[in-house]
Amino acid sequence: MKVVIITGGSRGDVAPYAGLGARLKAAGHDVAIAAQESFAGLVHEAGCEFRLVPGDTRAMLGSEEGQRWQGRGTGTLRSMKTNIQMGMQLLEETGKGVVSAAQGADVLLLHRTALWHGYLAAGVMGIPAVGLELFPSVPTADFALPSFDVRFLGRWGNRHLPSLVMGVTSHVRTPLDTPIRAFQQQLGLPQTGLGEVRRRTIEDENWTILHGYSPQVVPRPADWRPGVEVVGYWWPPAREDWRPPRELTDFLEAGPPPVFVGFGSITRHDTEEITETISAAMRRAGTRAVVQAGWSELSAMGDDVLAIGDTPHEWLFPRMAAVVHHAGAGTAGAGVRAGVPAVPVPMMGDAPFWSRRLAGLGVSPGYVPMNELSAERLGDLVRQAVTDPAYRQRAAELAGRVGAEDGPARVIETLDRLPRRPRRR
Repeated sequence: MKVVIITGGSRGDVAPYAGLGARLKAAGHDVAIAAQESFAGLVHEAGCEFRLVPGDTRAMLGSEEGQRWQGRGTGTLRSMKTNIQMGMQLLEETGKGVVSAAQGADVLLLHRTALWHGYLAAGVMGIPAVGLELFPSVPTADFALPSFDVRFLGRWGNRHLPSLVMGVTSHVRTPLDTPIRAFQQQLGLPQTGLGEVRRRTIEDENWTILHGYSPQVVPRPADWRPGVEVVGYWWPPAREDWRPPRELTDFLEAGPPPVFVGFGSITRHDTEEITETISAAMRRAGTRAVVQAGWSELSAMGDDVLAIGDTPHEWLFPRMAAVVHHAGAGTAGAGVRAGVPAVPVPMMGDAPFWSRRLAGLGVSPGYVPMNELSAERLGDLVRQAVTDPAYRQRAAELAGRVGAEDGPARVIETLDRLPRRPRRR
């Protein structure tokens, strides 16, 4: 079966699908992954065909507008505005590549940035498609959606307000409608806008949505419809030929396990200030640290702090005393997999959701939003995570349960149940 995975966004939006693609290939499928140009190497390393999706998320986040988006923080209303503005740009960019990426596919597997365009294109092209989400995407009374934070309205608001908003926006034009309506026009479809398409993907019982995180971390809500499942993590592909640099192994051997600090694809221009805060926080906590540069190009200060570049989390995290990260879905999952305590520093998107969840599971003493970051708050949380053995014990127990799951196998089972398209001669 020719499987085409379409994704957009940052590395955290591509790496899980690269790992999934490698497993699908091992199961006998022919796999292509459509992503931004900067991730062609990651796709090829997974042994998959690369197809291009327009856009450059790193440049977008590093721009003046991107800095304003990130600077608005994680407050409820401000983050929703940010999600809308960033979502509109990602929709416009990803949508331009969906039809060409889908050519020759027997099935489409769609990341959130391509989901609505892909849903429409699959219907017109007669291709089966499955939504692949990295965080909860369907309204439930159990919790507020990461993309629609309405916790202040309780269980009723959690469950019904997103649907009400989608119903209203099906009849009222919004900025997010523009790229969807243009795409519908391109396909020769009635121009309904995003709200109506989103509603259809949630209610369409023939449309499968698989969530790539552990049910041990977020159990499947009982009020989700059939066909919406939580299947387990899709880990990035293992880098079998990777070897740690001598500087890193020497640092690890020279003292007690350090604390990892890294903010992944978050792109900040106040790098020097953040670096000083991190260094002061580690001194306050009395710990050593390894600081990963990431897209913000963080550095390190002090004899007990080492700056590192791209290093596989599956190798590094188990060697850490704790992990301080931006709480992206993939990095949060990597910390869970490693069985180490976490101190999230959320900034935008789904990060506040995962931060609350890690604290609720008892593997984190709490979190501090990036815009409220201080050496005192971060240092105190790190010290608590490292010195209280209960956090590591709970993290280890959770890692054992998560490690027994096989998320890619559930995707393979879903593909095996799909109807086969007749091959063209």
